[in-house]
Amino acid sequence: MKQIIPLLMTLFLISAATDLQKGIASYYGYKFEGRKTSSGEILRNDSLYAAHKTLPFGTIVKVVNLKNDSVVFVKIIDRMSQKSSRIIDLTQAAAKQLNFINAGLTTVTLEVIE
Repeated sequence: MKQIIPLLMTLFLISAATDLQKGIASYYGYKFEGRKTSSGEILRNDSLYAAHKTLPFGTIVKVVNLKNDSVVFVKIIDRMSQKSSRIIDLTQAAAKQLNFINAGLTTVTLEVIE
C-alpha cells in the first residue's frame, strides 16, 4: 500500500502539469461593459471573468503572468473566436491584478482549478 501512494501522487503531478496551457492574454475593452456574454451572464469589467475557446462555462482558471509572476483566478463566462491567436480574454479587473493593463497583452499560463 505504501508503494501505491507515491505512484498515485506522481501520476497526479504529471497529469496536473499537462493541464497547463501557455499563450497570449488580452483584456476586454470598455465597449463590452454590460453586454451579455455567450453564457448569458452580463460582462462586468470590475469582476474576475474571462473568455476561452473551449473551457466549459463556470470553470475556474488560475492565470499566471509569466512576465511578473502575478496570479489571478477567473471564471469562464464567454467564448473567444476559434481563429483568435490569443489563449484567453480577461476583464480589466483581472488584467490589473496581472499587472499588464498598460501593455495590453502578456504571456500567461492557464491551469484549470478542480
